[in-house]
Amino acid sequence: MVRLIDVYKQYDNGTKALRGITARIDDGEFVFLVGPSGSGKSTIIKLLTSELRPTEGKVLVNGFNVGIIRRGDIPKLRRTLGVIFQDFRLIEKRSVYENVAFAMRVVGAPPRDIRVRVPFVLELVGLAHKARRRPFELSGGEQQRVAIARALINNPKLIIADEPTGNLDPARSLEIMTILNKINSLGTTVVTVTHESELVNRFAKRVIAIDGGRVISDRTGGYFAR
Repeated sequence: MVRLIDVYKQYDNGTKALRGITARIDDGEFVFLVGPSGSGKSTIIKLLTSELRPTEGKVLVNGFNVGIIRRGDIPKLRRTLGVIFQDFRLIEKRSVYENVAFAMRVVGAPPRDIRVRVPFVLELVGLAHKARRRPFELSGGEQQRVAIARALINNPKLIIADEPTGNLDPARSLEIMTILNKINSLGTTVVTVTHESELVNRFAKRVIAIDGGRVISDRTGGYFAR
């Protein structure tokens, strides 16, 4: 569950990134967040992950109020999230299996749970056969699938994908978005930031469009002109 209620964000240098954003994303939704560079998309993502706090307004994420969250509760919030980045952020010296398992070890998961969960998630993203490979042995699309598996491994309520296909060709981009759609169909909420109009229109999900720090459109069925 995500609620942005009349949210403003002004940075210390005076930049007004958000100017009264209000939006609601319910559990189980798939939402594209679109808009030009500098529109406020990255600021919204940083608010959802509690990297930033709003200047005004209220940001609620999975039962946590980001504006007043205690420092000690930030890790608890982040354990309800899975974040996927454009640049993969994999550990180069570790295998695919180890990259994904590491995210479970960080939160103190028992070894037995790791042995069961990691193969299951790698199978879900189509990488069970490459569990022992290292990132440099994989294509860009495969590396992003490892990043998706890592984001999924602790069974988050919400997946935030920040330009997950930005470094991929159209075929691999479609592959990644199809996986995210599958994950959503299994009940996980997905918020995807993207600038790729063809993908937005192809999947015909709900699209929240941001420009100038404001919501300019919120509709289902695509946003960009074909």
